[in-house]
Amino acid sequence: MFERLGHFVVNRRKAILAGYIVSLVIAGAVGSGVFANLKTQGYDNLSSDSARVDSILKADFNAQDASALLIIDSQTSVDDPTARANAEKIIAKVSVEPNVEKVSSYWNSGLSAALRSADGNAGLVLVYFTSGLSDSEIDTTAAHIQETYDVTAGDTTTYVNGMPVLYHAITEQITSDLAKAESIAIPLNIIMLLIIFGTAISSGLPMVVALGSVLGSFLTLFAITQVTDVSIFALNLVTGLGLGLGVDYALLIVNRFREELHAGNSVEESVQKTVASAGRTVFFSGLAVTLVLSSLVVFPQYFLKSFAYAGVSVVIFAILASLFALPAVLAMVGTKIDKYAVRKAVKETKDTGAWAWLASNVMKRPVIVLMGTLVVLASIALPALSANFGQVDDRVLPKDNKAAISSAVLRDRFDGQQTTPIEVLVPKAQSDVSAVQLVADAIAKEPGVVSVLSPTTYVDNRTSVRVLVTQPSQTSDSFYRVTAVTQKGPRDPASVEIVRAIRNMDLPEATLVGGASAVYADSQSGIADKLPFVFTWLTIATLFVLFLYTGSVLLPIKAVILNLLSLSATLGLVTWVFQEGHMMWLTGDFTVTGTLDTSMVVLIAVVAFGLSMDYEVFMLSRIKEEHDRGASTTDAVSFGLQRSGRIVTAAAVLIALVFACFMTSGVTNIKMLGLGTAFAILLDASVVRGLLVPALMRIAGEWNWWAPQWLQRFHARFGITE
Repeated sequence: MFERLGHFVVNRRKAILAGYIVSLVIAGAVGSGVFANLKTQGYDNLSSDSARVDSILKADFNAQDASALLIIDSQTSVDDPTARANAEKIIAKVSVEPNVEKVSSYWNSGLSAALRSADGNAGLVLVYFTSGLSDSEIDTTAAHIQETYDVTAGDTTTYVNGMPVLYHAITEQITSDLAKAESIAIPLNIIMLLIIFGTAISSGLPMVVALGSVLGSFLTLFAITQVTDVSIFALNLVTGLGLGLGVDYALLIVNRFREELHAGNSVEESVQKTVASAGRTVFFSGLAVTLVLSSLVVFPQYFLKSFAYAGVSVVIFAILASLFALPAVLAMVGTKIDKYAVRKAVKETKDTGAWAWLASNVMKRPVIVLMGTLVVLASIALPALSANFGQVDDRVLPKDNKAAISSAVLRDRFDGQQTTPIEVLVPKAQSDVSAVQLVADAIAKEPGVVSVLSPTTYVDNRTSVRVLVTQPSQTSDSFYRVTAVTQKGPRDPASVEIVRAIRNMDLPEATLVGGASAVYADSQSGIADKLPFVFTWLTIATLFVLFLYTGSVLLPIKAVILNLLSLSATLGLVTWVFQEGHMMWLTGDFTVTGTLDTSMVVLIAVVAFGLSMDYEVFMLSRIKEEHDRGASTTDAVSFGLQRSGRIVTAAAVLIALVFACFMTSGVTNIKMLGLGTAFAILLDASVVRGLLVPALMRIAGEWNWWAPQWLQRFHARFGITE
């Protein structure tokens, strides 16, 4: 199969290369439109009760969340005449801004205590944008409001907050950070590529694959954004994985092409044999990584789904570029591949050396090496036992970002979360006002509840005020509405516990609990509910692909176990750094929240798992090739590690470098993605491949290649060979 493909590419190299260049131009021109379509949200579980509550509130109650919040700090009492006059000037000005529909504030809504800071010196202004605005119009309006009003004038300081403001700040930060990371990663990669490949011509070949994978992914994501939402965070994976796989696959193919040339084969024969061997390895590696990354699509949040779209498209285009465009270029470059050398001995291919020495020494003492390495990995993984999981909020931004500053003011100086209450909807068909009032009274007694508003009663726990009211906004044709304001923020564990307590109450049938705290709780449970399926999928995919590749039962099982060990150590490091606040000298400053972003931890785990499969296939390809020629397992491992160790290490260093540059980001979870992925890659390519794989394969001996007769027959029929 792959030998025929190599023959096809050699014979049509000019046409293939011309078509590839045209495809790159089209993909770049059309795919660049994706940047305007990407979103900054995507953490919510849209199939949850809380999502249904949000929909009902908008449809039945005409509820509208404030688009922007102005915190007007007068440094004196908000009721001081001068402070009031200054606030009213600001309110009058913002009321007539384009795309602003209405404004509500402490000063024009009956002096509500919920809109006044605890110290009495600041008041809230709720700004509602015109309904029906497009995402880009909301973003532009939010940016304008922040730029115009987040200022200090005399004794009055105004802070601007709100979800669109936060989303705009995160988008701007990520966009600038991505450009900065690329400006560092690309020059460093060019230098590293020159050193690793050894010649000017060969060092540029990874860009053939990288350009195809990145631009092709942009085009794919642009098409996907026409039918569903895609997170802006996916860009980081496209660039990081695209450059990384470009290096990985080009290293493997170019190295094998050189081997074939130096063995005396013609250029055409070398390309065909390279595609038949290294091309097959790339295909299986890409298949494994694709299956692993595709698991992210099962999560209910489009934040994680976006990485499935991005990751799968990057890998597919990297495979296509590696099997068609890169061999076509090699067929045209031919023996010039070694011209313009920047270091000596680029033509030398050694069967003995440092990696063979390492493998041989490990296999002399496999049990000691295995136990010692496991102890080290376990010690690194230990902090993971105390990991606390949460979601990102404003604190992912740099501390000096205006949106982060305003959020801190809101969190620190205002009692209760007036703008992010818990919403309880009781169906009228299942209850009456008296039953709803019992629900409201029970909620009001929950620790941490500041106030409760029901269809007939308002309870303020801070002042022990209980008032009978008539609230048309608390009832619709189908539902009664109970609104509870909590002391802590919606993502605080205390607020989540209140949501759980309410849901565990003896509520009327079909009652729904929503609001920001419930949205957060449902998002976390949505991830947790899918993890068993994802783990099962990753295990089955690994076992299936590696069995098709090797025909072995034991080797795929070993790969899964080693991947889990590597991921445990990675989670331990990430917990120690980002939850406990260590190593800021390396990552740069960030706000320690005591939690880890659940979605980002899942992403790091899946990406690292996929890339570890990449290196597993790279190494096994040479080991199996030598074993199939009649070498013992010990000799095959020594030879395979010598031939693949340099490639795996070089590829790992380069892709880790790309991800490590993400640590320059000002957004905390992008720092986490950078450090976590880079560490997992380097750990896998060094400790796992250099120590654990040789030790375990030496212990297993010829059992490495065992499979029952029926699976041997299956592999003989369906396993893909040259």
